[in-house]
Amino acid sequence: MKTEDTKFEQVSSIVGGEVFEKDAFCSHDILVEGERISSSGISAKGIELDASGCYVIPGLVDIHFHGSAGADISDGDEEGLHRMGAYEASRGICAMCPATMTLSHEQLMQAARSARSYDPAPDEAALVGINMEGPYISPSKVGAQNPEHVRNPSVAEFKALQDEAGGLFKLVDIAPEEDGADIFIESLKDDVRISLAHSCADFDTAKAAFNKGAKHLTHLYNAMNPMHHRSPGPIPAAVESEEVTAEIIADGIHIHPSMVRLAFRLFGDDRIILISDTLRAAGLEDGVYDLGGQDVTVNGYVATIDNGALAGSVSDLMRCFYVAVHDMDIPLVSAVKAASANPARAIGIDDDYGALEEGYLANAVLLDKGTLEVRHVVLRGRLLL
Repeated sequence: MKTEDTKFEQVSSIVGGEVFEKDAFCSHDILVEGERISSSGISAKGIELDASGCYVIPGLVDIHFHGSAGADISDGDEEGLHRMGAYEASRGICAMCPATMTLSHEQLMQAARSARSYDPAPDEAALVGINMEGPYISPSKVGAQNPEHVRNPSVAEFKALQDEAGGLFKLVDIAPEEDGADIFIESLKDDVRISLAHSCADFDTAKAAFNKGAKHLTHLYNAMNPMHHRSPGPIPAAVESEEVTAEIIADGIHIHPSMVRLAFRLFGDDRIILISDTLRAAGLEDGVYDLGGQDVTVNGYVATIDNGALAGSVSDLMRCFYVAVHDMDIPLVSAVKAASANPARAIGIDDDYGALEEGYLANAVLLDKGTLEVRHVVLRGRLLL
């Protein structure tokens, strides 16, 4: 159910803060008119939001997470999407592109239908796309995916799902070594961003996939062959392909800080994308939760399936952003780009999201300069908290 608009105050300006501008922070005010950032603010009405002592950054954009607040996009439940949207927005994630799992065709169709029906309340993040993480993956690299539903890439199935979703699928993952992958890439490269994921691909196979039109690498280092000086694997192939972006989970669990820093150096901060890969347990207490039909045990920030393998994250994107800067020594500007501008550009929503410039949606997060904790969130021009 939607929350009444009257609960949230319209913002006319954000003043006194250090505002993110592409590659630096600058001291200036932001004028807001309705849902968007204005250059003049002539007709602007609302409150003046004091950002003194704060960094002002664009609302974050998470293009790979499964769920939060007890819900998962794969449930195919619109009410669950609203719970996810409210939780994500409360944490400064203003746009969400949740990821489906390796499921049956019928389950994926239901997830597509519910996502298409989602209309955010004033306190909920916009659903700007769907990331189809499964089922076109390698049976040998399933990770926490359900092996029962793994299958080869199918152009016909994807087009049916895309029709059901009204074009919401922005990312689709494949293992390029599997039968049908080449045809899939060649047929759909202009319609959706194709990502290499859960794959046993070597350097040559990955390089060929990127040359054919794949442009993304899912959760870097995880569920792929590692780098080796005689068997380099897919990561160097992605680095050498300048249009390819790479996701990374900086939750402090999945990847050692030195490897996160290495990724930023290899790809540059214009091509790295911070993701959370959260499960439905994000925002909830420890316990046992469902992920694509499998039990996941959550203990602190660690989530595992029965065989002990990591099963995604319970650290939302804002916490991953914090960990990247505070614990991994990623420069603040680089982390902001990786959590806002880069994901927005990757899925083609960068006319509305990922910047604090005239014409963009007025999505802003005020971070305390001393602690990097969220002090305020402005969502589509209204003060959320």
